[in-house]
Amino acid sequence: MKALAFVFVTLLSGAIAGTILGVLNQAIVEPHIDRAISIETEIAVKEGEVIDPVALQNYRLWQKGGEIAAGTVLGMSLGALFGIVFVYSRPLLLPRSNNNIRKALILAGIMWFVLFLVPALKYPANPPAVGNPETIYYRESLYLGLVAVSGFSALGLALLYRKYGNKVPNNRNKFIIVLIIYAAIIVGAFYILPPNPDKISVPQDLVQDFRVTSVLTMSIFWGLLAITFGAFWNRLNPHEAAKITTV
Repeated sequence: MKALAFVFVTLLSGAIAGTILGVLNQAIVEPHIDRAISIETEIAVKEGEVIDPVALQNYRLWQKGGEIAAGTVLGMSLGALFGIVFVYSRPLLLPRSNNNIRKALILAGIMWFVLFLVPALKYPANPPAVGNPETIYYRESLYLGLVAVSGFSALGLALLYRKYGNKVPNNRNKFIIVLIIYAAIIVGAFYILPPNPDKISVPQDLVQDFRVTSVLTMSIFWGLLAITFGAFWNRLNPHEAAKITTV
């Protein structure tokens, strides 16, 4: 393994995808957040709370300015995780193919489904005006708990598949067994974990638009991460043994 090449591929591909994610969020997600904050502000004013519009505007400008940097950091973090999983799963992804872009796209699709879509089905994203600020840590713990259940379940099943999969003669049967076990775990988690405690008090179209655009930008992120990661991997071949030269 070429360690420096591996670090370069994972961090750079993650930074590129994360930066683009931040830019996309500015363009198509932030307008929904602005609308939600406007509704939240109107409600607060009606309840007698004093709102400083200049301070609020400055805060939003600062928040939007930091979103791209935050996207870059998030992308690098997920890129590092993606790279580690790719190293161990690469021999199992299209074993007869050397196309690392296709391998990366398959893995990205799996991780997108396990780490993003499944938790979002139980706890979908909501704009700022939805949710009691006092329950934010509780809601975050529920979401992260489901992410952990989904992620570790998928990881554990993948390790078992790799270790004991040769004892099942038919590849299709192995895949179906893994899917059934994973589905059973997720259904159990959906049943056990409590629902989101906060009621939606803003227009439903705002909530739906926010959720759709959030899913869209995160889907683009995972796709871009896979493509850039696979392209860099094809170029640098980090999986090859590093050459040791002696004098």
